[in-house]
This record gives sequence, C-alpha cells and structure tokens, in this order.
Amino acid sequence: QVQPVESGGGLVQPGGSLRLSCAASGSIFSFNTMGWHRQAPGKQREWVASITIGGITNYADSVKGRFTISRDNAKNTVYLQMNSLKPEDTAVYYCNGGPLYWGQGTQVTVSS
Repeated sequence: QVQPVESGGGLVQPGGSLRLSCAASGSIFSFNTMGWHRQAPGKQREWVASITIGGITNYADSVKGRFTISRDNAKNTVYLQMNSLKPEDTAVYYCNGGPLYWGQGTQVTVSS
C-alpha cells in the first residue's frame, strides 16, 4: 500500500482560503472513507472532516460552513477546501484513508 500524500498547505492571511489535496493509491481510495485531521502545536490531533465512498460528508463543528471535503474518484484524490480561515486553524493537516493509512501531513499557517 502506498500511503496518502498531502499537498497544498502554506501561509495565508486570516479570512483567506486554501485547498488541500490528498492523493492515495486506488486500493486505499476505493475501499475507505477518506478524512482530514489536524494537530496544532501542543494539542492533540483532532478530526476535521470525512467523506465516505458514497460521498456522504461530515464535519467538525469548528469548521462546519467554512470547509468542504470532496473526492475525485477518477484521480483517487480527496480535497479539503478551506475558506474564511482563522488563526486557530493553524495546524499540520493529515489525510487518512480509514484507520490505517495516514499521510505525513502538510502545514497550514493562518497569520497576518
């Protein structure tokens, strides 16, 4: 199995937007709910959003209405569109395929 690979992190001002991408192997992508978690400095990793194989989405209350998770089955890729970013969204964002397959993370920093 090839682990998921995240991309798209960076530095953005408060109120700005970023889109994270996560590419996974077909065997992971096709048989797992895909999700995003994040870990801020000094804090535990927390779940952000997930999307099932059938496209059902769920979000943490802290990001609901601002973040959108989607998946492109042809590209074996899941996305996290993040709008209206706040400084408290600063964290390393991790993509996962089910409970077993995790990426290395991508840094998102929201600061002026």
